[in-house]
Amino acid sequence: MLDNESIWVVIPVFNHPARLLETVEKAQQYGQVVVVDDCSAEPVVINDLNGASLLRHVVNRGQGAALQTGTDYAVAHGATIVVHLDADGQHDPNEIPKMIEPLVSGRVDVVFGSRFIDQANIQVPWTKKWFILKPAIFFHNLLLGVNLTDAHNGFRAMNRKALSIIHLKQDRYSHASEIVAEIAKSGLKYQEVPVTIIYNRFGQGFKGGFEILLDLFFGKFRKN
Repeated sequence: MLDNESIWVVIPVFNHPARLLETVEKAQQYGQVVVVDDCSAEPVVINDLNGASLLRHVVNRGQGAALQTGTDYAVAHGATIVVHLDADGQHDPNEIPKMIEPLVSGRVDVVFGSRFIDQANIQVPWTKKWFILKPAIFFHNLLLGVNLTDAHNGFRAMNRKALSIIHLKQDRYSHASEIVAEIAKSGLKYQEVPVTIIYNRFGQGFKGGFEILLDLFFGKFRKN
């Protein structure tokens, strides 16, 4: 196992930091943590982060932009592996070890968390599952030539090779599609790992989900 100095966890935050400290403290057991505050109305306070790094956007740019900001910071500070983790308690930081194990062993370059492997997670609202997630998975696999059971799970991990190739241009939710497109284009090796998602009132709604589907359908992976 790599030492914790080489593993960085990037946590984007926007306007719902209630579970942030708990998430940060759990994640710190497994690596260095950088929180990216995407111009929250109630800014995150550095003293509340138990020693984690804090970056701020002066304007709201979106989750994809926040993840890229945090990832750039982690790489600049020597990250060998970067984990993306939601701030709202949906992801369990205690699952980080099994997420990064395929990277540490050198089998793959990118690991995606999946809600649907072995039907491990039964908490997915049926409306979100069948009207957003399943169509997105279908279009990903069809249009991008990949084989995923879960397309827009924000719990993922990447090694240094993948980090050198994937640079997010999509500032908002479509960044997840962009990551998959870059993997397909570059031939990076990937694997899915079953994870548990705890749903709450936050998270991506129908509008964001259908915007992603439109991006997929029309191929709008913009290169700026």
